[in-house]
Amino acid sequence: MGTPNGFRPARLSVGIISAGRVGTALGVALERAEHVVAACSAISKASRRRAELRLPETPVLPVHDVAARAELLLLAVPDVELPGLVAGLASTGAVRPGTIVVHTAGANGIGVLSPLTELGCIPLAIHPAMTFTGADEDIARLSEACFGITAADEIGYAIAQSLVLEIGGEPFRVREDARTLYHAALAHGGNHVITVVLDAVEALRAAIKGQELLGQELVGDGPGGIAERVLAPLARASLENALQRGQSALTGPVARGDATAVAGHLAALREVDPELAQSYRAVSLRTAQRAHAPADVFAVLTAESEGSS
Repeated sequence: MGTPNGFRPARLSVGIISAGRVGTALGVALERAEHVVAACSAISKASRRRAELRLPETPVLPVHDVAARAELLLLAVPDVELPGLVAGLASTGAVRPGTIVVHTAGANGIGVLSPLTELGCIPLAIHPAMTFTGADEDIARLSEACFGITAADEIGYAIAQSLVLEIGGEPFRVREDARTLYHAALAHGGNHVITVVLDAVEALRAAIKGQELLGQELVGDGPGGIAERVLAPLARASLENALQRGQSALTGPVARGDATAVAGHLAALREVDPELAQSYRAVSLRTAQRAHAPADVFAVLTAESEGSS
């Protein structure tokens, strides 16, 4: 895969703070692109174990020692920890001028890196638009992911784009002032879809509990049972339809304007879990708005809301 304007960064000595799910996955991907992960930090037992498994030849060192060894310093810490980490690194002078400093936080641009930028570092925000569970598939998914990048200038963008292309991802630019909105969109589409699916699994388990299929008990205690198998092709098809067809992908009783069916759904769900019913109502209201549903559908949904408050 090519790089923008033929630009390709030199093989870099990489430091990773810290060896979490994202940091180690990116570390493996960078090593496969012939960079060298010279050091990483890992405080928790889980992080140390992850570093041992994914980056076995990389020494685990204190944060400031990691920074001192790095030409490319990867700050793979939660958003809330990033400002304090940056301030600490800047105050000690552990990061050398000219170091490429990359953070992976979604909601922040390069402004959070300003204490290091003032010391002569090159600031980059490179956020993989992907979920990370700590499993092996995290690394494989990087080559399928898009990466939201923010830089200070065209040189920074060239470096960021090249790094992403080297590991097989697809880079796209996000304005500094749009990072929070960008992150909100990903959280809504990535995190909240899990909540909706798990709510559906809970309701489906309750609906088929005690039934049998070919002599097999249908409902188990853990994930991966018949409820998940029933829902999986429907959920996948719905996602693909939404991404490929947009608004026309909407189906079901709300989109059809079937107020009676919606009221029945709410009553049945409330028997399983009132909070599950409230979740269905909230999503149904947004669906009704998108589908321009008739007034009686809104009346049912509004009445349920008022009656539960």
